Amino acid sequence: MASKTRRIGLSLGADICWPVCYEALLKQLDLKLRLGRDTVSFEVERVGIEPFDLRQPCSYDVVIDRLTHWYHTSREWIKKAILTDDLYVYNNPWSLQSMEKHTSYAAMMRLGFPVPDTWLIPPKAYDESPDLQATLEKYAKLFDLGEIGDRIGYPLFMKPYDGGAWVGVTAIHDREALLEAYDSSGKRVMHLQQGVQPFDWFVRCIGLGPQWRFVNYDPSAPLHDRYCMDRDFLSTGDEITLSNMTMVINAFFGWDFNSCEALRSNGVWRPIDFANACPDSQVTSLHYHFPWLIKANLKWSIYCAATDRSMHANLDWQRFFDIAAEDRSFDDKLERYAKIALEHFEAEQFEEFCDKHLGHLDEVAHEFFGSDVVMDAIRQKVEALYPAHEVDEFSELFWERIQSWRRDSSD
Repeated sequence: MASKTRRIGLSLGADICWPVCYEALLKQLDLKLRLGRDTVSFEVERVGIEPFDLRQPCSYDVVIDRLTHWYHTSREWIKKAILTDDLYVYNNPWSLQSMEKHTSYAAMMRLGFPVPDTWLIPPKAYDESPDLQATLEKYAKLFDLGEIGDRIGYPLFMKPYDGGAWVGVTAIHDREALLEAYDSSGKRVMHLQQGVQPFDWFVRCIGLGPQWRFVNYDPSAPLHDRYCMDRDFLSTGDEITLSNMTMVINAFFGWDFNSCEALRSNGVWRPIDFANACPDSQVTSLHYHFPWLIKANLKWSIYCAATDRSMHANLDWQRFFDIAAEDRSFDDKLERYAKIALEHFEAEQFEEFCDKHLGHLDEVAHEFFGSDVVMDAIRQKVEALYPAHEVDEFSELFWERIQSWRRDSSD
């Protein structure tokens, strides 16, 4: 029998609250798992940003990455470590680097997802370059933006083809507003997307490995109120549809942690934004849902580290495309896509692992989220975002919402 230590790295940016809670709860679990002939324990460390030798070995088994979108040094270190050391990272960095909103729309349209009609339009302005004018004069075709807007129908949304965090998103209700928004869009390449009207639910489904959380979402509310605290508000059928959609998207692109926004209109779930592979993980927005995120993150990262999960760096899309080409209803296709996704995420093995080795997590987490460690993590994050005169008020608000989760989870 050998004693082994699996090391989990946290590749972080401005994150404050969730890594504090992740680290502290992992320590409290004090895991020493009997896996075959070995006893396996776990350590967690925050990954630094520094020069590296391309032959330098990687000391981590799993990295939870939050920087690939923004920091090239971290991204290239992660890609190197996958290639040279078989590091497991979520999410797939090559996929993140190339699969923006536009690609995710096109791919899911091919699979039959009921994505609203979406157009890509050339930018209003361009960066100057030696061949810019010659290229535009030869190939840039004049187009009638108002006619395109009329074809899509109003309301519609103009949003960056690669954007996130609602930056640059404009709700447009008529031709005049469309032309004005385009004139103000500058050098951004934009999508025009049909608005989903009417709708009765706007849900953000958070997927982390073969786990998911349904959140009634209100994008018009202040950030601290967008994630509503409703429970059991969806039918079983709706939950199956949304979880399958989310898992299929994530498995297709190699994303472990992503969220899918969808609106239900006339009984049909219409996904509108599902390339969010660095989802908001802060207590200041998630509050009531924050403990679920920490627990789900722990379970999946521990499983991946303990089982030496393979990275699946190469994406295999043909299995999905073969199903897409069949003469079946979308519901039938989605069910078959989901089987591929469940296989990809090793859902049965994961559940067995959690039942055997992490059965005490719920009890430990329930006590932990009533602790001073959590209160301090909340306050640190609030202090980073809110003016001084609001720190006490919002720290108490988010604390009380987590205590509501504790009460509800005891029901």
